[in-house]
Formats: sequence, C-alpha cells, structure tokens
Amino acid sequence: MELSWPSLDRLPDVADALRRGWTPDHTRGEAAAREALARIGRDAAGYVASLVDREAKGPPVGLPDGTTAPRLPGYVRWIWDGAFCGFIGFRWQPGTTELPPHVLGHIGYSVVPWQRCRGVATRALRLQLPDCAREGLPHVFVTTDPGNVASRRVIERNGGVLVERFVKPVAFGSAPGLRYRIDLAEHSPAPTPRTATKPARAA
Repeated sequence: MELSWPSLDRLPDVADALRRGWTPDHTRGEAAAREALARIGRDAAGYVASLVDREAKGPPVGLPDGTTAPRLPGYVRWIWDGAFCGFIGFRWQPGTTELPPHVLGHIGYSVVPWQRCRGVATRALRLQLPDCAREGLPHVFVTTDPGNVASRRVIERNGGVLVERFVKPVAFGSAPGLRYRIDLAEHSPAPTPRTATKPARAA
C-alpha cells in the first residue's frame, strides 16, 4: 500500500468511488461527494491541483453548517493499494502545533466502504506521520467521535494518547469529540548519513 499524490491518471478511480457512495467528508456526507463530482466534471485538472495547497492559496473552507473559514496550508494524498482505497489529509499552522477552532485536528482520513476492516486506515496513518514530522511538528492532534471505536483503534495503534474530551464548535453541531495526541519523535525521518572523508596522505 502507498500514499499517492493526486493525479489525473488515477482520478477516474476516485470519481467512481464518489459515485458508489464514498464521501471525502463524513461531516457533510453526500453533499461533499456531489460537490467533488461537480468540480471534477467542470475542471478535473483544477480539482487535482487543489488537493495540494501548501501555501493556503485556495478559497475558504466550507464547514458543515454552511459557513466558511480561512484555509490552512495542507494537502491530501490518496490511499492506493492497486486501486483507490480512500484519502488521508494533513493541515497545519506554520510555527505552532495549535490549530484554529474550526480545524479539529491535523490529520483526517476516510476509507471507502468496501475497503474497511482491512487495516487500511491504520497503515495510511502510519505512512503519513513521518511527513508530518518533516514539517517540524513535535506532535499532531487527531480527533474522532466517542462512538467511533474503529477510528479510536486506528489512532491508538499509531501511538495516539487521549488528551481531551471536548465539545465541537457550533459549526460542527456542538457534538462531543475526543482529541488524541501523537508524538512524532519516533516517526522522524532518519538523517542522511554523511560520507566519511579520509584524511589525505602526506607526500
């Protein structure tokens, strides 16, 4: 399994998943799927390009209650195992691990229904964590719902520690949530070894 950067050649598989009932945003459900399909139909290349936005140049982010909020730097990668399995997204606020109220966590993911219960999300999160460390963050926060046992296991299997039970903002329905912290020290990429230089021999 791999995390694939969005590309036009793999977009048909993503569109097929959207038509089959998968949604990239569980809080907005079918509306998010319809919106994504409409964007793909209007401008496939633009849709793919919008999924990687490290400088937050894109438009404001739509929230579940219909309001919008400023976009953070971030990107989406597709979970790929011979076919499209879902996505994992990462967003951050430069220079800090803190997040604005409308961003519940650094990482979000969604697996297509026909690939669930196979450890896909657990492996995808494990693959994503070293890239989070490359951004200089000491830890990331990942949130889920109290009743989502599968998601809680995914986070905990990747070293997540429950740090807070909280109430989501009004835009998210004021529902209860759980916030986990994953320390990134053990996920930091190993430094590139330096080539030893032999001292020159005296003539």
